[in-house]
Amino acid sequence: MTETLRKPEDCGSMADLRQQIDALDRDLVAKLALRSHYIDRAVVLKQAEGLPANIPARVEDVVARVRANAEAEGLDPDLIERLWRDLIDWSIARESRHLVP
Repeated sequence: MTETLRKPEDCGSMADLRQQIDALDRDLVAKLALRSHYIDRAVVLKQAEGLPANIPARVEDVVARVRANAEAEGLDPDLIERLWRDLIDWSIARESRHLVP
């Protein structure tokens, strides 16, 4: 469940700031869990459509999109790409375990 976060500049102490970061971390984990449920659904749909777990063109589209999103948000696109490639590799491995060749 997404919590309402205050702006960083509205945090008056390190304890307050840490509480906000902890809440944000909970939200991020929840979003990643939701993403994993979409990956599980992808297994069913890919099986029905005869698609493999790894579709390199799709991987590169996703990476390009998250790099652009990172740049738009002022984040290091190289860092975001590394994180997403790990996430994508994990997702492909998860799909591969369940897809019947």
